[in-house]
Amino acid sequence: MTRSDVSQSPWWDQGRHADRRPFLLARNRIKKAVRAWFEAEGFCEIEAGQLQVSPGNETHLHGLATTKLAPDGSPTPLYLHTSPEFACKKLLAAGEEKIFDFARVFRNREAGPLHATEFTMLEWYRAEADWQVVIDDCLELLRVAAAAVPTDHFAWRGHQVPVDAKTLRLSLAEAFDRYAGMDLMASISSDGQNDLALMRNQAMDAGVATDQSDSWSDVFSKVLVEKIEPKLGFDAPCVLHSYPISEAALARKHPSDSRVAERFELYVCGVELANGFGELTDAEEQRTRFEADMDLKQALYGERYPLDEDFLAALTKMPKASGVALGFDRLAVLASGARRIDDVLWTGAI
Repeated sequence: MTRSDVSQSPWWDQGRHADRRPFLLARNRIKKAVRAWFEAEGFCEIEAGQLQVSPGNETHLHGLATTKLAPDGSPTPLYLHTSPEFACKKLLAAGEEKIFDFARVFRNREAGPLHATEFTMLEWYRAEADWQVVIDDCLELLRVAAAAVPTDHFAWRGHQVPVDAKTLRLSLAEAFDRYAGMDLMASISSDGQNDLALMRNQAMDAGVATDQSDSWSDVFSKVLVEKIEPKLGFDAPCVLHSYPISEAALARKHPSDSRVAERFELYVCGVELANGFGELTDAEEQRTRFEADMDLKQALYGERYPLDEDFLAALTKMPKASGVALGFDRLAVLASGARRIDDVLWTGAI
């Protein structure tokens, strides 16, 4: 059987399974080593429920809907979660201090070499910890995963990054200047009224096409995707940090600059691997962000998700914390040298 034949076979075909098995066993070793690291650090492993009243409220994340039936047949709409974040933060409000979860999560409208509808998100949270601490966690977990394989480099599509390469840390402002020649901060105001005209003009000068209907965030995303992300993580892991406050999601404002948030992303071999925050605990601000995101989702996709009122109530009791969502399957791909995410999913992708 040729490699082409193997790749077209069902995941349970003996030839294809044998072809994937070395990557699957590497995944197991990585998971065992990562779990041991968290336990040695004093973390408690939790298991967040997958059925939730809201799948999450970020504009471009799409949940899978289902219906719970009571014994009398009365229906309650529910969703498979896109992240265990809401449940984890409720546990922080309950008094847990250091938690992690190998969570099975579900995202609609996602498929490709690094995307699957159902996948494993490794999330962890540290109460009373600065976001720089969880950035260091991410970098340590890279080393833990590599040692478990073992390998001295990460690989993806012909690119290799040495495990011991010194991490590059770039703010969004630095990245826009370095890779697009743009002054990002000039278009960001502290009162939330970003300068769309300036942002669009700078983007066009950088060779990024924009539409008249684009918002400031649309232009930001286009520049990020076209000019910046293709340059990240190819020589060494790259931590991209200090996102504009309009792109903060569930992150809190930076204490020394209200224009940016305590949000970071980790890139290795050009792959976005992790997204982390100094967590927002202001329930009213979080509600405002959620409602704005759902308004935009309604405009773009014709649907909106309910707010988890229980989560918003828990935020009022939640301590200061920092947390990370890391694509565990992607980590296994990069460390094992797998060719696509299907290689590290035991029962394939649907």
